[in-house]
Order: sequence, then C-alpha cells, then structure tokens
Amino acid sequence: MSVLCVTGTSTDVGKTVATAAVAACALAGGLSVAVCKPVQTGVGADEPGDLAEVQRLSGVLDVVELARYPEPLAPDTAARRAGLPLLGPADVIAAVRELDATHDLTLVEGAGGLLVRMGEGGFTLADVAVALDAPLLLVAAAGLGTLNHSALTVAAARQAGASCVGTVIGSWPAAPDLAMRCNLADLADVTGTPLLGRIPEGAGVLDRAAFTAAAPGWFETALPLLGAATVR
Repeated sequence: MSVLCVTGTSTDVGKTVATAAVAACALAGGLSVAVCKPVQTGVGADEPGDLAEVQRLSGVLDVVELARYPEPLAPDTAARRAGLPLLGPADVIAAVRELDATHDLTLVEGAGGLLVRMGEGGFTLADVAVALDAPLLLVAAAGLGTLNHSALTVAAARQAGASCVGTVIGSWPAAPDLAMRCNLADLADVTGTPLLGRIPEGAGVLDRAAFTAAAPGWFETALPLLGAATVR
C-alpha cells in the first residue's frame, strides 16, 4: 500500500489526465486504486471537478475531495474570498492514510504547481508528500520554458525533503516543434530525474475504453512509475 503525489510545473499542464493515466495503468496491472484531490478550485458545488474526469477516463471508483472553492485561484486565496474554511494539512494526511490503508495505490493530485498554498499555514503538496513519505510525479509542459520550470520544481521538492520519481510530459503534440524535441532529450539531464513518458495531446477527450487501452503505451515503462509507488 503506497502513495504517489502528482504535481505539475504549473496549472493546466495535464495533471488530471496524467493522474487518470497512472490510475488506468495501475488498474490494468491488477492494483486497487484510490485518488484524492485535496482541494478543487474554479468549479461550482454542483459541477463535475477533476475527480469526475479521472473517474470517467480511468474507471477508478474510490475518489475523495476535501474542499472546493468556486473561483479559479490558489486554494488559500479562493477560500478567503469565498468566506469558506481553509483546508488543514492534518485533514489531508488523515484522508490519504485512510485510503492508503485499503488500496494498493493512492494517488494525490495537487492544485496548480508544487508550492501553491493549499490551506492553513500555507502548506503545499511538497509538505504533504514529506509527511506521507510519498514520492512525487512531476507533470511538465512540452514547450519552451519547461526545462527551467521543471528544474525549479524538482529542486524545490528536494529542498523540502521530498523525492521526485520522474517527469511526464502532460500534452505531447502530434507535430512537436524544435524546442519540444530538444526538451525531450534534455529534461532528464536538467532535472536529474527520468523522463517516464509522454501523454498525447487530446488524450483527455478519449472515451474510457480508448483511454485505458492506450495509457500503458504512453509511458517508457510501467516499472519505475508504479514500482516507486508500490514498493517502499
């Protein structure tokens, strides 16, 4: 039973689709999987959030969301503006540990980038990963600027005491430009972590059958991705 935290170099880099892809691969490998999204922003109370998308794409059944705020802002800012309680780190840790106790793999999808403040005391996903002794999977953009963003994120994780199991490109186009092709060769060297795979652009619009059938092929190998999460 293990936990893997999914973070990104920024918002809108494909964390939710990447989370669904990892979940689909784990389910295909016979693992029981749960997904926790501690805090969701930019979605109304009755609207489907990121966890609904993870469920639609991967077929995972057990999902937990702890807090939701309507404005598309950093969670602590969104909570204050909405006049709603801030999420506490102890609540996140307890919820993830409860899922971890009954599942082979629990995925924790962050909000925005690694150091986005999630709630009380300005805690971040890096703090959650350290508290849970869980590795991070970094989802990165494909284009110009991603080397710097990825290196900074991995460095921040290490400074916080968290480990990064590797990087996944969250949206890889059918016709990558020169910068994207160079990034593919340079990401592992710049970050000091392996490049584990590329999720094709538009994967999030697939239906479940197509998504789950294709997902294993988006990773270089399932072993470092799922092995890091299932073996302490």
